[in-house]
Amino acid sequence: LRATEIGAEVLLKATKVDGVYDKDPLAHSDATRFEELTFAQAIEKGLKIMDMTAFSLCMDRKIPVIVFNLKESGNIAAVVQGRTMGTLITP
Repeated sequence: LRATEIGAEVLLKATKVDGVYDKDPLAHSDATRFEELTFAQAIEKGLKIMDMTAFSLCMDRKIPVIVFNLKESGNIAAVVQGRTMGTLITP
């Protein structure tokens, strides 16, 4: 909601893993990370990325989401500066 209110071009979602996976990478060593997904693909695959209301709002407003690892030093600055990392979710 705040992203739409301020006219954000992208929503940055910081997590404890380095992107969106097909299954929990902390529990499954064979989990595969997605570099890029569409909102439709994420929904179709049943991926639990964030609160579904927030996810739907980003999808409806065409606000891309970047999911990245908060725990790695320097990642916040790097993603804000435009460095490619994590998973990009696009309309």
